[in-house]
Amino acid sequence: MSNPSAIAALQNPSAVSIKPMLAAMMLVVSLSALEQSITSVALPVIASELNGFTLMAWVVSAYLVASTVVTPIYGKLSDIYGRRTMLTCSVSIFIAASLGCAMAQSMPQLVLMRVLQGIGGGGLLSVAQAAVSDVITPRERGRIQGYFSSVWVIASMGGPMIGGYLTHYLSWHWIFWINLPVGVIALIMVRRSLRFLPLPSRNTRRTIDYIGSILLATGLTGVLMAITRIGQGIPIGESLNLMLLLGGMLIMAVFLWHEERTPEPIIPLSMLRIPTVAICCLILFLSFFELISMSVLLPLRLQMTGLSPELSALRLLPLTLTSPIGAFIAGKLMGRHGHYKKIMITGSALASLASFLLALISPRHDVLMALTMALLGLGIGAQFPTGMVATQNAVHRTQVGIATALTSFSRLLGGAVGVAVLTAVVIALLRNALGDFHIGNAPDGGDAMMQIFRTVTASTGDARGLALHTAADGAFREVTLLSAAISLLSPLLLLFIRELKLRDTSEPIAAAMAE
Repeated sequence: MSNPSAIAALQNPSAVSIKPMLAAMMLVVSLSALEQSITSVALPVIASELNGFTLMAWVVSAYLVASTVVTPIYGKLSDIYGRRTMLTCSVSIFIAASLGCAMAQSMPQLVLMRVLQGIGGGGLLSVAQAAVSDVITPRERGRIQGYFSSVWVIASMGGPMIGGYLTHYLSWHWIFWINLPVGVIALIMVRRSLRFLPLPSRNTRRTIDYIGSILLATGLTGVLMAITRIGQGIPIGESLNLMLLLGGMLIMAVFLWHEERTPEPIIPLSMLRIPTVAICCLILFLSFFELISMSVLLPLRLQMTGLSPELSALRLLPLTLTSPIGAFIAGKLMGRHGHYKKIMITGSALASLASFLLALISPRHDVLMALTMALLGLGIGAQFPTGMVATQNAVHRTQVGIATALTSFSRLLGGAVGVAVLTAVVIALLRNALGDFHIGNAPDGGDAMMQIFRTVTASTGDARGLALHTAADGAFREVTLLSAAISLLSPLLLLFIRELKLRDTSEPIAAAMAE
């Protein structure tokens, strides 16, 4: 029998309310999203106080790489040991690492603590959403995932603003201190609200793929570190980049070979052979590739063409606000009609159209830019809940955790790769476009974009300054067109997806009652 108290509670809906659980999971998701972006504004201050400008970019990248690497591992472990156990571990590690970040006395210490914080943060999103899938039917899950996607996007976009205020009025340490009380509240809510979840059957012995976990973590870390360094302006042919990239790819090849031969793989490759799972993971990868890239590159483009940082941030609001609205609408429609394919195709087509329009519209056309970014946000947002629910609906109940982790992993990977790749491309385009002005020879590494950016934004309104702004905008137009071309893959892929009717029962609950 699997957890009699859980079964009794689930048989009697009045014995347990879903609302406290949803509140706890949303708080956990907001912690995960906020921590990925809250440090960005404070980086110059942190680097100045800790005398570590060379490691400045890794304060953000260390967290992203670590959280991306461990996400699928958390998913598998939550299928074996239960959501409550793994989410408790994830939040506890996150809190302890946040304390270490707040007390860091040097940049290497801070980066190391950010790695540990990422290891904790990697389980927040995936396990929280897997826990929801245990008690909400797939058909209703679309509506709930709309709320989760809204919380994620709002927290991600609000992170820089919160980080800026905390750094300005208190100190940069507070962007980590704030995690302690919020994290403790989240931990208490997790322990209380998830105590009635059905536990995995004790009669089934399941082993952990330790070798696969090590290979996955090592290989992905190498590849992601190389991609991140390339995005910071370091040439791909640089010796360390080549070593990381080739070494990481070799280890990943060994990982794939190992997973095909182990009885309990950390990532069941058979799952990726399910067309719905494979296509949805690619769609979520591409949607976050586009969302995060545009969130980073659009403000840079606007500032390089003469707008102030304040106005640039304000002009990003249509994208920020409509992404959760798109997720909410898509979730409601999916819950009402029980279908997801048409919603996903419509959303991806709208996002592709908006991306092409952004490349063609002048940044000075305020209304057109706002409408186009709103269209982009609606299109991208619509793909978040639909992609996740379609994936969960396509797998067996015992694999919901790893399936959910794969969707979260795809989103994180898409954001990391998108920013790195498109930033590297825009640096190359800017160097080429501004070469005639003798400012295209910025150094390699993290200072490349910053030096070009400062030179262009500091230019006056004379003829040379206007020419600089025009040349810079041309480079950003080209990289936006590249992003739009990549986004066209989404609607094309979705034409081949087979729609499965969303179930009206929650399999994990039904199974728990039957055992």
